[in-house]
Amino acid sequence: MTLYGVGLGPGDADLVTVRGREVLETADVVYTPGRLSRSVATTYVDEDRIGDLDFPMTRDEDELRRAWKAAAAEIAPRARDGTAAFVTLGDPNVYSTFGHLRRTLDAFHPDVTVETVPGVSAVSAFTTALGVEVAAGASLTLHEAARGAAPTGPDRMVLFKVTDVPATHERLVDAGYDVVYGRRLYMEQGETVVTDDPEELTERDYYTLAYAEKRELDAEPATATFEAADERGEAGTAVETTDGDASADVSAGGQR
Repeated sequence: MTLYGVGLGPGDADLVTVRGREVLETADVVYTPGRLSRSVATTYVDEDRIGDLDFPMTRDEDELRRAWKAAAAEIAPRARDGTAAFVTLGDPNVYSTFGHLRRTLDAFHPDVTVETVPGVSAVSAFTTALGVEVAAGASLTLHEAARGAAPTGPDRMVLFKVTDVPATHERLVDAGYDVVYGRRLYMEQGETVVTDDPEELTERDYYTLAYAEKRELDAEPATATFEAADERGEAGTAVETTDGDASADVSAGGQR
């Protein structure tokens, strides 16, 4: 029948989407790639419906391909005979392991139907946790920053997997960025930390991200500053009001 790739969101079981919860509660078997995703999934899935997969901790590409081929061979018959789900933190298509499984199934088990259930990604969840607004019209670039990496260039960046915060921080500051960090945001396991002080994050943790913005960006939105006015618009033009008539004109930047 179907394999569902289900995004669990950033780690809080309450942030699983309604559709994701429905799939988890009805799937015949649910596979999890790690302890954190398993802890979220078991909020909605009984332990006897959790499938076992073995993923080695390695960067060897041949070994990883063998592991994903074995995982696909385990999952494919369960998806053909019923409904299976593979869960991942965040969204299945954003910095996720699910892409490896989907490609492996396409290569060796093309008859398996695969559907994706989106989840709340850390890309969007971080904005609330860090108090950052990405205003309309702003550009935002995503990068990994493991082992002290510090990509530079874009005005605004979200960096994932910041495992050596002090090294990354020093390089970003030297390149002209202001940086704020979030660790284990919305996760029920471990301590959540939001800080701009790299000394608070000297211990390495895979679940650390950063928001980096170039200093002195001249990109304030129109509503950043209001001037006192007695219900009059810019340049002395009276502000028209309506009673909600949909045929009324809308001011620049608005929508009907």
